[in-house]
Amino acid sequence: MSFNPDAEGFLERPRRGLLCYVLTTGKCNLRCDYCGGSFPNHLVPSNVKYTIRDLQDFLSGVDELVIAFYGGEPLLNPSWIVKVMEKIDAKHFVIQTNGTLIDRLPRDYWLQMDVVLLSIDGVEEVTDKHRGRGVYGKVVEAARRLREMGYEGDLIARMTLTESNDVYRDVVHLLSLSLFDHVHWQLNAVWNPNMKRFVPWLFNYYAPELRRLIDLWISKLLEGEVLGVAPFKALSYAIIRGLNLGAPPCGAGWGALAVNTNGEVLACPIAVDASWARLGDIKTSTFVDLLEKVRIGFPCTSCDYGALCGGRCLYAYHERLWGDEGFKVLCRITKVLIDQLYDNKPKMEKAIKEGSVSLEALDYPPFLNTIEVIP
Repeated sequence: MSFNPDAEGFLERPRRGLLCYVLTTGKCNLRCDYCGGSFPNHLVPSNVKYTIRDLQDFLSGVDELVIAFYGGEPLLNPSWIVKVMEKIDAKHFVIQTNGTLIDRLPRDYWLQMDVVLLSIDGVEEVTDKHRGRGVYGKVVEAARRLREMGYEGDLIARMTLTESNDVYRDVVHLLSLSLFDHVHWQLNAVWNPNMKRFVPWLFNYYAPELRRLIDLWISKLLEGEVLGVAPFKALSYAIIRGLNLGAPPCGAGWGALAVNTNGEVLACPIAVDASWARLGDIKTSTFVDLLEKVRIGFPCTSCDYGALCGGRCLYAYHERLWGDEGFKVLCRITKVLIDQLYDNKPKMEKAIKEGSVSLEALDYPPFLNTIEVIP
């Protein structure tokens, strides 16, 4: 099988909006053990160093604009969120938050958010182990309160998967809460210093439970229910339609850029310490002028899975913190995911043909909403 972007039958997916990450602060009120909490102030200042006019000028000429508030913990600077939402004419607003400070943003602004991503890693034991005691309860309560205040947008449980996780158990648990529309996860494979321990877990524990989760998702599909597992929906839709998801699928560099609090423009919001990601300054550049300056290249562009994987992650591609060996490991586990879904293509098509579900129900995300698609 071939998923190469140049392979016959694979189409370029229409760009769905342009995504601008707006970092509101480098500070965080948590110290999750996989990221360490706040950014150093010299990399991401705690306060925004540019004006709203600078941001307006930078974003001039952008159609279908998506603004995503990011940090640090973005709700540590709610006044900047309010100012941006009042002064910037965006089609969609998104926020990634740890969910512990939702009282800092008034209800009216929550209701203007199209997507809210709450960081939660699965069951209480796992979430609290890595994010801090009591965090699970606070995040679940935040999700409940958002629903109670009338929030009807896309509420996403955003997980970081470590060796503590069982992806089947934890995804099913989060969906069972009946609070989240979607669950998405990223493997703890960016700053994780222990590749030798993580890799056996990937193939001995994560991969079998991933297959089990896919089996459940497919069985529900045949019964007429589309579980909100974000990677499965996005990849399945692309497989059926023959779509190219982009390199990388999150849009970093080609459809998404980030504005640091110091005014630097980055190709990726986590690449605050990477010289290759620094594209310019908000005061001297425009968003559209800085697109396509940093891309994913070989070997991803010649890979048979390129149309769907898209190189997985711009930061991981350029940084190679685990070296080439670790990079290839992540390629292998990505192929496990894609192969398992592709093998189920006949069942997906059967469900659609028989009217159990519609193809449109799998079309996700509807615009660049910060999910990476590939875990």
